[in-house]
Amino acid sequence: MESNKQNAALLVMDMQNGIIGMHPDAVSVIGSVAKAIAKARANKIPVIYVVVGFRPGAPEAGMNNKSFSAGKERFAKMNMDEFMKVHQDIAPQEGEVTVVKRRVSAFTGSDLEVILRAFDIQHIVLSGIATSGVVLSTLREAADKDYRITVLSDCCMDPDQEVHTLLTTKIFPRQADVLTLEQWKA
Repeated sequence: MESNKQNAALLVMDMQNGIIGMHPDAVSVIGSVAKAIAKARANKIPVIYVVVGFRPGAPEAGMNNKSFSAGKERFAKMNMDEFMKVHQDIAPQEGEVTVVKRRVSAFTGSDLEVILRAFDIQHIVLSGIATSGVVLSTLREAADKDYRITVLSDCCMDPDQEVHTLLTTKIFPRQADVLTLEQWKA
């Protein structure tokens, strides 16, 4: 990755085949995310991909975790390489980092914070699926870690549009700047 004068990075989170496949409406946000990626690359802002994945047998999916334990049997049987592969229309370019996480937040169970520190990133720009999942969890943890945060509202989606709207208009602005892709001055 090249030097970044703005100390910012665009995080493209859970935009992987396995997640997009579970949310048919997700295809609508891919075009916006592709434009955000192009804008970041043109302005020398690193693009960091974050995907969720598990080892064979999904040992990370503990029985006390309501979300992951419900899918443990399914996760244990699937081809994790295919599940974690970023959608072809927004795939990483050579030299771009992909972080594998084991939980909902991009930080939990991953080396994201090490990568951000290595590149002196202090401002993260969030995009991804789902607004009530990875975006919410990552935003909350990043705020506690004192990162400056921007959420690109039209580069996120949630299966429940009402939840997406509530989060991006009422909850996220308490800890982040919430902008559209057009408003974002990369």
